[in-house]
Amino acid sequence: MKHYEVEILDAKTKEKLCFLDKVRNKLQRILYLPVPDPQWYPARQSIRLDPKGKSLKDEDVLQHLPVGTTATFYFRDLGAQISWVTVFLTEYTGPLVIYLLFYFRVPFIYAPKYDFTTSKHWVVHLACMCHSFHYMKRLLETLFVHRFSHGTMPLRNIFKRGWLTTSTTPYIPPPVIYGEQQIRLALILFLFCQIGNFSIHIALRNLRPPGSKTRKIPYPTKNPFTWIFLLVSCPNYTYELGSWLGFTLMTQCLPVAFFTLVGFIQMTVWAKGKHRSYLKEFRDYPPLRSPIIPFIL
Repeated sequence: MKHYEVEILDAKTKEKLCFLDKVRNKLQRILYLPVPDPQWYPARQSIRLDPKGKSLKDEDVLQHLPVGTTATFYFRDLGAQISWVTVFLTEYTGPLVIYLLFYFRVPFIYAPKYDFTTSKHWVVHLACMCHSFHYMKRLLETLFVHRFSHGTMPLRNIFKRGWLTTSTTPYIPPPVIYGEQQIRLALILFLFCQIGNFSIHIALRNLRPPGSKTRKIPYPTKNPFTWIFLLVSCPNYTYELGSWLGFTLMTQCLPVAFFTLVGFIQMTVWAKGKHRSYLKEFRDYPPLRSPIIPFIL
């Protein structure tokens, strides 16, 4: 059986961290090698072939890497990690709670005479139900639907994601100008896109067996809501955008419109990145698909 000598250097200082002799290719993955500081638990380790290169994957083994029997790798500390489940539960609980604080008009938010009063406009109550439904759905999906390819993310990133969601959480909307017809249309759009978003999440979940990190090309299923896969790579973001457009139309509220715009920009960045990843990884990837908006973007 072939053996390797592995040297691990600090990616920043080039200081030697450890040296491993007689590493057997078939019994030890290159990732999660022992480094001298116990705080560097596996989830926060990044092992690379080049100091500025990409992290090696869990599945990488020495035999398949462009190294000889004596190999040098570079270590970078990714920082304290937090599970993706915790990230999403925190990210979705924040907007849900903050919105309800405004809806129930708790003290210190509005003038004292409005404490725990309710609006006379029924669209305010409808908007609260839609907003709460959206984030309750997200929480339940996090617990029972999503399967994550990475177990953790840097702890510092949760503050970035939390700012994006809670700082633009919609306030209580004003009365709608164009009446009940506008509200009904907005509600239909919102619910349609919520069902579509859930359908896509189920389809993506079924692509990855439990405990697996296998990536496959997503295709439409028998569910009509998944047929949009024919045109876009990330229809979950397409439906998400549609939901917030419906909510914006329903409320005519500037903070909601701002949230929708910020969300659209961020989802476009994510969708383009995932689209490029699909094209790079799969040679037979459908060429007609756009990242998030069919034929446009």
